[in-house]
Amino acid sequence: MSRNLVIVESPAKAKTIENILGKDYIVKSSFGHIRDLPKKGLGIDTESNFRLEYEVSLDKKNVVADLKRSIKSVDNVWLASDEDREGEAIAWHLAQVLGLDAKQSNRIVFHEITSTAINKAIENPRSINLDLVDAQQARRALDRLVGFELSPVLWRKVKPSLSAGRVQSVAVRLIVEREREIIAFKAQSSFKITAVFSSANGDIKTELSHRFSTEQEAIDFIKESLVQNYFVESVDKKPGTRSSSAPFTTSTLQQEASRKLGYSVSQTMRVAQTLYESGYITYMRTDSVNLSNDALTSIESEVKKNYGEQYHKLKKHTTKAKGAQEAHEAIRPTYFEKQSIEGTSQEQKLYSLIWKRTVASQMSDAKIEKTIIKVGYENIQYSFEAKGEVVVFDGFLRLNDNTKEDVFLPIVAKGDVVKNINIEGTERFEQKPPRYSEAALVKQLEELGIGRPSTYAPTISTIINRGYVVKEDREGIVREYKNIVVENNTITSLVKTENTGAEKSKLFPTDIGMIVNDYLKTNFADILDYNFTANVEKTFDDIAEGRMQWQNMLKDFYGKFHETVVAASDYSSGYAVVEARLLGQDPATGKNVYSRMGRFGAMVQLGESEDTPKYAGLKKGQLIETVTIEQALDLFKLPRQLGEFEDKVVTVGLGRFGAYIRHDSKFVSIPKDSDPYEITFSECVDLILAKRQSDIEKILKTFPEDEKLQVLNGRFGAYIHYDGQNYKVDKAQRETLSEITFEAAMEIVNTTTPTSSARKTVKKKVSAKKAAAAKKPAAPKKVTTKKSAIAKKSIGKKTVAKKATATKKPAATKKTVTPKE
Repeated sequence: MSRNLVIVESPAKAKTIENILGKDYIVKSSFGHIRDLPKKGLGIDTESNFRLEYEVSLDKKNVVADLKRSIKSVDNVWLASDEDREGEAIAWHLAQVLGLDAKQSNRIVFHEITSTAINKAIENPRSINLDLVDAQQARRALDRLVGFELSPVLWRKVKPSLSAGRVQSVAVRLIVEREREIIAFKAQSSFKITAVFSSANGDIKTELSHRFSTEQEAIDFIKESLVQNYFVESVDKKPGTRSSSAPFTTSTLQQEASRKLGYSVSQTMRVAQTLYESGYITYMRTDSVNLSNDALTSIESEVKKNYGEQYHKLKKHTTKAKGAQEAHEAIRPTYFEKQSIEGTSQEQKLYSLIWKRTVASQMSDAKIEKTIIKVGYENIQYSFEAKGEVVVFDGFLRLNDNTKEDVFLPIVAKGDVVKNINIEGTERFEQKPPRYSEAALVKQLEELGIGRPSTYAPTISTIINRGYVVKEDREGIVREYKNIVVENNTITSLVKTENTGAEKSKLFPTDIGMIVNDYLKTNFADILDYNFTANVEKTFDDIAEGRMQWQNMLKDFYGKFHETVVAASDYSSGYAVVEARLLGQDPATGKNVYSRMGRFGAMVQLGESEDTPKYAGLKKGQLIETVTIEQALDLFKLPRQLGEFEDKVVTVGLGRFGAYIRHDSKFVSIPKDSDPYEITFSECVDLILAKRQSDIEKILKTFPEDEKLQVLNGRFGAYIHYDGQNYKVDKAQRETLSEITFEAAMEIVNTTTPTSSARKTVKKKVSAKKAAAAKKPAAPKKVTTKKSAIAKKSIGKKTVAKKATATKKPAATKKTVTPKE
């Protein structure tokens, strides 16, 4: 019998640890949190000091039952969940559910999965840190209150099925505000002047230290420059150094993995989790850049052995992030002698990135020699400058894959005469503010003190999944610019074109994201205030350090917040009006054209609402705020009739579920990478023929006895289709279903519940149940629990006004959908 049970969070981690501890230990996983606030209902009793009502998740009941059985056969239980607040809360929940004493339980933590770290943790157990647990509970409760109470307000005032959240809404605000900066941006152009000079030792490529605001100024300067005698004004050589960066935190790892490897934030965290659970790196959620003494010693040995003593330099990095907490080590390899690992390509690349960054942080500075050569003529107002840089000693750059090549300049001396062999002017435009990439958004959130290492990836996933933001590539636009060249002492101005503004994997707000942001900013300014959100994080830190009671923090927040929610939920005020934007008039009809939000998303409208107007959805990348009258009129070109195929008209249209081709009363979807406004007749015919072939291949067998009976091939294998209904068979039958007889197929039809009709039956039952519930008057008390405390709620002993009005409204009692956080 094993005398010890160790409970960790993930099964992969459990295997690694069990191999380290040996036969006297069994290691089992809780598979993350085993209980949480209920999915239905608020789960927080705001009138009883914010008592949280936890329940074991349905998918964790078997896990809990297995852990309870295991406890009976061991002497010691070790709670080894992760060492952050979330991990501490998991340990506390395990103790609560398994009947362990939180103050007496063996809580162990380690930031790396190595034999040394784990055995040291076993030798030094502690009790569960209830302050950390309270900080996690405060975060969970606050996020539930905000999400649960704000979401129904958005349902009533903006659009059903929307949601809001304390951190996610601030992240959306950042993206929306950046988009509006870009919309308002008007690029100013200027002209840069470049020149090439020849010297006795080689050519010097230079740029004038001043830019001209107009083309004529640039031409006048070039004209003057053509007749001048040039010489070297100065040669300035300066030694410099370049220092290595600090080891990785969660945020900087996400940023660097995005920049160098092209990984998304969630992808980086997923791969890092695997590396940690496999024992290759330390814990991957941290704000700290500190390295342990053991790590510093190991790095020193590795650097001196591989590169020489002159490459090592001991450095103590300090954390500068606003509101940084979780005082662990930085993310680093567990064994520095491992320069590479086994695993997937993604794991190997991320590990290499971590290894190089950590080792480089303890390497010598690179020594650089910078050279600036200035060239001019007598009485010139500005100088032509050439800049060069040579690495004298590479230091930590030895590990840098992206080291720039040395820029060598020819050897010249002050006063040397040089000859101008080429001069030209080029129109350049100011750059618009950059849109956020995932990594840039994480950096901005961290600088503002919003969120923590564990929240960045889920926050970004949430705002994308809920349709407030899209992550995508967008093509640039063709722009004209002027190029002033000199040929045979003749100055010519040419007009050239360039592609500009292309975006790759950037975050763009959607129309609904902008509308929700504007509504929340107007009505719930505190929730979207950057300082408020950052100060909340500081409050969580105070709770974690035992300086504040978590219930007191919730009381301070909830009173004012709930009153605002109740006021905003007033039924009499109706929906928040999102005004249609008048774009202009249609020249053909004289009717007004608007852009607005419709039932199925952003659209344009031709004509007034009372006169049966024509509608068209916006294209990808278009916004209600920025679509032009010309773009809107193009949208009304659908449906397009492209010609006849097999004596039937081919029509391209745009429906609720995307672009389509209609031919012979049949519909064919147009791929997302094809533009319905540009698709050609021949491309449509190809898609029609491909759909036919796909349909033919889908039919595995027909039966002459009854043409309504077919064996079809679906996404998950073969199945039977009869008279509009589908009938599944077990996996073993699918392989030979194409050979089934008519009698055997009909037996399945007659003895099996059709999958499609089963769904309809369930839907009817639910509808009937709701209808019955709607007929029965709801008691005021039930309204309180079902409506997330919006219709009726008490703060302390004082009941908020308007509860009577709310309970009288039938609409308030009908909606039973649980708000999303």
